[in-house]
Amino acid sequence: MDIRSLVVFPLLKVHNLIVEPKRVKAVYTIVKNDGSEEKNELIYSYDNTYFDRKNPDEVNLASLMVVQVALNYGLFFESIEFDGLFDQTDKRFLLDMLENTSREILVNKFLTKNEFLKPPFDAITAKKMDRYTAAKLNFTNTQFYHLVLKKEMSETDKSQYAILSSGGKDSLLTYGLIKEIGEAHPIFINESGRHWFTAVNAFKYFQKTEPNTVKPWCNSDRIFNWMVRQMPFIKENFQNIRADIYPIRLWTVAVFLFGVLPVARNRNIGNILIGNEYDTTLKGNHNGITHYKGLYDQSAYFDNALSRYYHKKGWNIYQYSILRSLGELLILKVLVKRYPELQKQQVSCHAAHEHDGRMLPCGNCEKCRRIVGMLKALDEDPKRCGYSDEQIEKGLDALTKQSIKQLGSDAAQLFHILLNKKLIDENEHTLKLAKEHPEIVQLRFDRERSHLEDIPKYIREPLFRIFAQYSEGAVRLKDRKWHTFVFDEEQLNIPYFLTKENENNN
Repeated sequence: MDIRSLVVFPLLKVHNLIVEPKRVKAVYTIVKNDGSEEKNELIYSYDNTYFDRKNPDEVNLASLMVVQVALNYGLFFESIEFDGLFDQTDKRFLLDMLENTSREILVNKFLTKNEFLKPPFDAITAKKMDRYTAAKLNFTNTQFYHLVLKKEMSETDKSQYAILSSGGKDSLLTYGLIKEIGEAHPIFINESGRHWFTAVNAFKYFQKTEPNTVKPWCNSDRIFNWMVRQMPFIKENFQNIRADIYPIRLWTVAVFLFGVLPVARNRNIGNILIGNEYDTTLKGNHNGITHYKGLYDQSAYFDNALSRYYHKKGWNIYQYSILRSLGELLILKVLVKRYPELQKQQVSCHAAHEHDGRMLPCGNCEKCRRIVGMLKALDEDPKRCGYSDEQIEKGLDALTKQSIKQLGSDAAQLFHILLNKKLIDENEHTLKLAKEHPEIVQLRFDRERSHLEDIPKYIREPLFRIFAQYSEGAVRLKDRKWHTFVFDEEQLNIPYFLTKENENNN
């Protein structure tokens, strides 16, 4: 089937924008081929006042917030209409992200295995094209035409950091580090649905211990599921299919990120931190179609694109991850060794359940066996964050039979440690996977995935002083090989790590 067979509806409208002091909402309308319509309402709500419908900047931000979900659907509509207050910078950004997301969804949802698809939509063919988005994107302004946007550079406080928080190890470690370095503002987007379960333990803890904690609410999960139900190429029982992927969407982090922006701008916060590690910045090529392996909104490319956008808007905000040079094992090591009370709140499981007012991991999924394996490799007790003795034993046993979702070198190092410590049995599976990769427990730098220049200068010194206590040196990728750096305390301004290669000093 041709890619354009995915165009199943004439029009998607995001309109009827309502801006209230503590709430923003808009209607999503699907116009079908027979002229009938399906409608739903996307809502963001806050505990404090962040919006004034008479303020053009705040109406502009509200307009941007409500359209992010729609950027997932450029392949499926003839036209998409955004009704709100947008400037030229917004329009260029939204057009670029719509096209990028269309390409990502085509490759990663339709040209690769996706058990949610009905035949014959699981046999889409595509070639390299100038434009993958089918929809023509139209901008209108039926309600706020009397407001005029004026670009002015905002003054922001670079010692303040908004942290997109989820209850996972990455955002917990990010918070712990920033609490030592500057002023932390953990922001939990309470997305309606089970995704919130992973955040509950951490949110309750921060609610008691961190006065800057904020919990906006958003029903984006309901809109995503409603939209999937409208699509004729998705199996009707999609909600009963257990999988590690969503049926269609790939532009997800931005839906939460734009919910963070009202808080960040209101508090004049100069940094937005998203907890992403070394292995989320990837590039691929599928029959000549370049893509980011479905991880664009977790990549360094995404952070850099958003930082450029914020500065074009005059918002003076930097977005980045302070964990880009760390792999999963090193992230968990710093978290559990330096911040054990924070690690106790960790829930890295999408099938978590409630027990006596606390969320507990399922102990059965790939994420759970990975976390159990890493904690045991670090000589730490998985029971601290909710695993039972039975789940720990079961998780380690599962590792002797099943693989995990990590870069090959990361998984190989983990299995190498587990075998050396006799925590898992030797068999054909484990011996095949296990191989020593010392760079996994080092700070890794390269120009694509973890470029030092992507982290502002003012945070580098205190950050890498902490990392140096837990990493086994630092390495730089050059000519496809890892070369060591010598960590020099006197070089804690650029480049922090001497570029002189010295294999004898880690």
